[in-house]
Amino acid sequence: MPTEAKKQQVAEITEAFQEASACWFVDACGLTVKETRELRNAVREAGGHMHVYKNTLATIALRNLGYPELPNILAGPTAFVFTGADVAAPAKAIKDFMDEHENLQLKGGLLDGAEVSVEEALKIADLPSKEQLMAMLASAIQAPITGLARVVNAPIESLARAIKAVSEKEAA
Repeated sequence: MPTEAKKQQVAEITEAFQEASACWFVDACGLTVKETRELRNAVREAGGHMHVYKNTLATIALRNLGYPELPNILAGPTAFVFTGADVAAPAKAIKDFMDEHENLQLKGGLLDGAEVSVEEALKIADLPSKEQLMAMLASAIQAPITGLARVVNAPIESLARAIKAVSEKEAA
């Protein structure tokens, strides 16, 4: 029979899965305490948070939500990286940390209730951040407007130059 503490932890894990846009699963077993702290800080700066739970309790939480139970991912030591609205930033933080520390392994993820493979998670990590995407969109919207303004102003600028040339010629 489950203890009250385990029931409470399953409820906590369930809530974390519900509130997160995505969850990335990593094996941080070979990292030192200092490296693990650095990883947690990198994930936190990217808008996520990292926790370690028992795989059996996480499986129960996933089952309660109707999500896939992920038996291949939730085998062995697993740290859970929950994301906020920007799912790419924590994934990028994990990928960057993996580049520096070969002991860290990405095991996969869960995005909007669907399983994500390691390859897909790494592709998500390569996406531009939300701010970069917004800047790209603003630039794409602004470019035609800027071009239109130049086309509209061109005849007026030509007329102004012609008038200035005529006035300079008459002054000389």
